[in-house]
Amino acid sequence: MSIHEECGVFGAFSPEPANVAAMTYYGLYALQHRGQQSAGIAASDGSKILVYKDQGLVNQVFSEQSLQGLRGHIAVGHV
Repeated sequence: MSIHEECGVFGAFSPEPANVAAMTYYGLYALQHRGQQSAGIAASDGSKILVYKDQGLVNQVFSEQSLQGLRGHIAVGHV
């Protein structure tokens, strides 16, 4: 038997200011079964990219405060 690794990826975009990090968080939460070792989200406002990642389940990695720090119009996340 071999090790079988999986992962999940979710992205969100909004032309208007929106909390795309929170949208991505909920998408990753729904995909948690695809990966349970770590999670991360990168968000961009078009001029800079902000990243937050750590080991653990989605609800253990992210807090309301960490999601508020990921501002932008586009975000992508992974589990």
